[in-house]
Amino acid sequence: MKETTKHKQLRDIKFSVLDLSPILAGGTASDSFKNTLSLAQHAEKWGYTRYWLAEHHNMPGIASSATSVVIGHVAGGTETIRVGSGGIMLPNHAPLVIAEQFGTLESLYPGRIDLGLGRAPGTDQLTAHALRRDRRSDGQDFPEQLEELRNYFKSSEAVGGRHVRAIPGEGQNIPVWLLGSSGFSAQLAGRLGLPFAFASHFSPDNTLPALDLYRRSFTPSDVLDKPYAMVGVNVIAADTEEVARRLATSMQQQFLNLIRNNPVPLQPPVDSMDELWSPYEEAALQQQLGSSIIGDHAGVTEKLQDFLDLTQADEMMVNAQIYDHQARLRSFEIVAEIASLKK
Repeated sequence: MKETTKHKQLRDIKFSVLDLSPILAGGTASDSFKNTLSLAQHAEKWGYTRYWLAEHHNMPGIASSATSVVIGHVAGGTETIRVGSGGIMLPNHAPLVIAEQFGTLESLYPGRIDLGLGRAPGTDQLTAHALRRDRRSDGQDFPEQLEELRNYFKSSEAVGGRHVRAIPGEGQNIPVWLLGSSGFSAQLAGRLGLPFAFASHFSPDNTLPALDLYRRSFTPSDVLDKPYAMVGVNVIAADTEEVARRLATSMQQQFLNLIRNNPVPLQPPVDSMDELWSPYEEAALQQQLGSSIIGDHAGVTEKLQDFLDLTQADEMMVNAQIYDHQARLRSFEIVAEIASLKK
């Protein structure tokens, strides 16, 4: 490992899991949910801190569209790991509905639920219209929606009484995170003193500017007295680098189909991507997936430490779009070994 100035070691920070509950080519959503619960149970055993599911719609390869429902499924099948959203796309929903859903989850699984919020639609514009109907929200009113949602979690007395109440939800202490891939949510999270999670796994170029903006904007709150930043990172780990690189072609095919506007289920790995992408497409994918970490135990260890040195993150959230479930489990197990999660 090359010599760098390390303020933090991998064993000093928390590691968590981001799951899109991938639907595999030849598989079903039922299969995906079984795999999701299996991964969550293993992640809990290996010492991961939290397990988040992402809201996407009209995506043939992603099963977690009804995110709150899948969170309940995972929380019900695990015992200690925190379970939450990475994230709920708030402009798609009435804040009251989300307050009630997460109030219900927190009532069922006390002290284990996280509410990560984003302002993107998590889908295409036509589907966003189908979700939002006549609300015409384009995400610009996200700060107002966020304030409304957070107020539903406060006691009625704390907000001077109100006619509309979230029950369950009112009076519950559910951690709220802001998620982002640009500076908007970074600055808002800092100003409100909330924890911030950045989508480095698909927006690597914006990572350092957004983290810097978050930290410079941070104002202490009753939630946090200092900034707390989490970064998403794609990690495809295997026992050999050759195997890892082959496994990573499923993720590469997924993004290739997205930029071609042809989303499909997660495809099996291939020996080479050269016959599938053009030089332009390869460059576009490299820009979007440039921070992905692919390799064996030693290679992943070095690259993860380099990424930590660069970001000084407080937590990393690992995503792994791997077709074979056993290989996916092994990838997360290798990261747990690297990070010495079982203290």
